[in-house]
Amino acid sequence: QVQLVESGGGSVQAGGSLRLSCEASGYTYSVNCMGWFRQAPGKEREGVATITTDGSISYADSVKGRFTISKDNAKNTLYLQMNDLKPEDTGMYHCAAASSTIGSARNLRERPYLFDYWGQGTQVTVSS
Repeated sequence: QVQLVESGGGSVQAGGSLRLSCEASGYTYSVNCMGWFRQAPGKEREGVATITTDGSISYADSVKGRFTISKDNAKNTLYLQMNDLKPEDTGMYHCAAASSTIGSARNLRERPYLFDYWGQGTQVTVSS
């Protein structure tokens, strides 16, 4: 099993920045891809960014140029640096891990059902 714990969410005004962290523990050897997904009430879940063990990265079009996903393998920690935040970025952000070796980071970002483990989430609220 893999356990994921997110942190770093909060409330910020438009144009501000936040950095989310996801600490992974347990059988992390099995993980091929990790990513961030977000969901607002009444909205569909959206794959924000994903990164595979071989370095493949995929971003949602809505966050390209503003968000950066990265990993610290020694610390088993995933990060999401979010800059120039907009009200539409508001939502619950979940860290997820997938053991699947099928497809690219983009394929996995578009297929959240392939992710085996999910954190509890951290809330991000961006006000105008």
